[in-house]
Amino acid sequence: MKSNRDWYLQGAHDGLPIAMGYLAVSFTLGIAARNVGLGAFPASLMSITNLTSAGQFAALGLITAGTSYVEMACTQLIINLRYFLMSCALSQKLDPNMHFFHRLLVAYGVTDEIFGISIGSGRMLNPFYAYGAISVAAPSWTLGTFLGVVSGNVLPARVLNALNVALYGMFIAVIVPPARKQKVLAGLVAVSMAASLLFTLLPVVSQISTGMRIIILTVLVAGAGAVLFPVEEAEEKEELHEA
Repeated sequence: MKSNRDWYLQGAHDGLPIAMGYLAVSFTLGIAARNVGLGAFPASLMSITNLTSAGQFAALGLITAGTSYVEMACTQLIINLRYFLMSCALSQKLDPNMHFFHRLLVAYGVTDEIFGISIGSGRMLNPFYAYGAISVAAPSWTLGTFLGVVSGNVLPARVLNALNVALYGMFIAVIVPPARKQKVLAGLVAVSMAASLLFTLLPVVSQISTGMRIIILTVLVAGAGAVLFPVEEAEEKEELHEA
């Protein structure tokens, strides 16, 4: 039977590839944070307290647009709503008698990648496995952000412009692989792009703030996709197993 130390080391081992990926992506985040006027400390603080790439990139865009706190909060809630579902799934793998403090710490580190390795770690999830993964992934994410901000202050403008392209590359890398496998998802992506363009060009809706536009489009497109093309339970189990 594995000890808590063994589980921690296993989690740290499995989390190393995640940490390496986080370092690269968060470096781009740091450059983006620097471009909107955030210093190394506030940008790093945002990363260590908010482990969500999509949420943080969206937040930087909203900061640039000068949206209200309410719009910021609503956008973050919608973008990160999937973590609520992931946490519910992980709770089924936790010991019912586990202390509430352990549950809070595990919940802090629920990201797409850590969720994936945690689900596949065994029949029951030992919290120290999650701690191991978090202990290498979260500092790496924060370090990358810090380095991105600092490098953005010393690197030439041409290099920064080239690195900014990495942000779009990251989103393409996230969207294209699943879209190639699922025609419905590809269609929803196309609809989202078209709707976003219309919201930018049409006279009335173009007056809506950027943050509120994101909220409206996310709810409408995601809601329509869920109603018109629901994922069957068997498909959900298969995707969970692959994760």
